[in-house]
Amino acid sequence: MLQTIRIPSDGLMLSGILSIPDQLAATMPGASYPIVVLLHGFGANKEDHVLAITHAFLDKLGYATLRFDMRGCGESEGERAKVLCEDQVRDAHNAVTWLLSNANVDTSRIGIFGHSFGAAIAVYAAATDNRIAACISSAGWGDGASKFREQHASPQAWEKFTSMMEDGRARSRAGESMRVSRFDIVPIPQHMRAGLPPGAFMDFPYEVVESMFRFRPNDVVAQIAPRPLLLLHPSFDSVTPTSQSIELFRHAKMPVDLHLFAGIDHFIFADENTIALNLLSDWLAKNLAGQDKACETHSKKGSGQ
Repeated sequence: MLQTIRIPSDGLMLSGILSIPDQLAATMPGASYPIVVLLHGFGANKEDHVLAITHAFLDKLGYATLRFDMRGCGESEGERAKVLCEDQVRDAHNAVTWLLSNANVDTSRIGIFGHSFGAAIAVYAAATDNRIAACISSAGWGDGASKFREQHASPQAWEKFTSMMEDGRARSRAGESMRVSRFDIVPIPQHMRAGLPPGAFMDFPYEVVESMFRFRPNDVVAQIAPRPLLLLHPSFDSVTPTSQSIELFRHAKMPVDLHLFAGIDHFIFADENTIALNLLSDWLAKNLAGQDKACETHSKKGSGQ
């Protein structure tokens, strides 16, 4: 059961989709249920392929989900492509506030999942909002400055990137605007670009670069504890350096799990990675669904459903 919704966020309206699994709606009418908020990647939208796979998988497991376009993205209001990290954290918090008005949502079991850019937002949002009960970060990052340094690794690439920042800062001081190509901000190998969803932005206002550069989920990730945190990352990631999730793990407090996956690059769920999906299923059963749901999930897996 899909419901198109509108979420108020700092004077803007965000476009979202609330999904209630058919079996949940049929067998538990009027009952409260756990829900996972799904955050899309950099300049993407709620049709992000990773979110589509994650939503479909969670739906089969019986979890409700909420996915929405961040401000300035997709069908949401806001300045196009002005995807500032701080604003997106506010959007995530306001999405949780909207969920609290839904009588069928178990307010003690709201999880949050983000991929890549969305993972950094998810970690920061969970750390600064105790209403979020569990957090999953997929190929995320914890320090914008060190992330950019690794992404622009060669001396030539780093000089080009820092020169772009100097130009952007100078123009900002002069009251001028500057647009920056997506791939000058975050290099993505040509063969990986098909993973970008239709409608993803190809350039951004310079303010986005500054926002990402100063954004540091590492500074707040420890505040998620004692709520659970799951960090997922490819063991080699050609987009977001694997070291970013390792550093998030080092800055976090227990309970936190870190899993690295071989043989897949950045879009962990894009190829329906069954190892990652089964791990996510078990982790959610333990940390969000509750014991009854955990038993039900394992029973289905054991019976081949």
